[in-house]
Amino acid sequence: MEKAVVVFSGGQDSTTCLLWALETFDEVEAVTFLYGQRNSSEIGSAKKIAEDLGVRHTILELNLLNQLTENAMTRSGMEIDEAGEVPNTFVEGRNHIFLSFAAIYAKRIGARHIITGVSEADFSGYPDCRNDFIASLNLTLNLAMDTRFEIHTPLMWKTKADVWEMADMMGMLEYIRTNTTTCYNGITGDGCGECPSCKLRKNGLEAYLSGGRIYA
Repeated sequence: MEKAVVVFSGGQDSTTCLLWALETFDEVEAVTFLYGQRNSSEIGSAKKIAEDLGVRHTILELNLLNQLTENAMTRSGMEIDEAGEVPNTFVEGRNHIFLSFAAIYAKRIGARHIITGVSEADFSGYPDCRNDFIASLNLTLNLAMDTRFEIHTPLMWKTKADVWEMADMMGMLEYIRTNTTTCYNGITGDGCGECPSCKLRKNGLEAYLSGGRIYA
């Protein structure tokens, strides 16, 4: 029996990955990390979605990450700035730490597969969303823990329009649109419409729908 762990934030991408995992593996669990993120609403979304989908959901505290790095995702008073090569919403070490702890959890429950929603096609310039990083960490985790983990990145080469199409093909576009929290200001669903995350999400949806597709 193939068992998988999904790194799950309650946002569009990780929810799409969770649905993909449920179609792909025999048993799926979701792991969400509390790291001092500015919006607690995404935790509420993660809890609700996991409950709706009947997925076992574990929340792990990693507040130490908040103490080690300063960025707009962990400092509510910091204005979001997307200028520069790497925006100030980048949380240093986040995906590295999340995947490492997810691997520890996966080994404990007998899961070999780890799923994350990172993408190199439509991303904000975060270095830990690159395929090279994922491949490198996969090898490192296998060596460090003497296990043959496989990190899956179903969205790695997908644009946001592609991610919406993927949701639609699974019959869950409207569910994801309504129940996920991607907005930097913590507004569930279509969000504030103004922050960089909302704009990327909205532009992707409009691009997908303008291609003549309709909701499944």
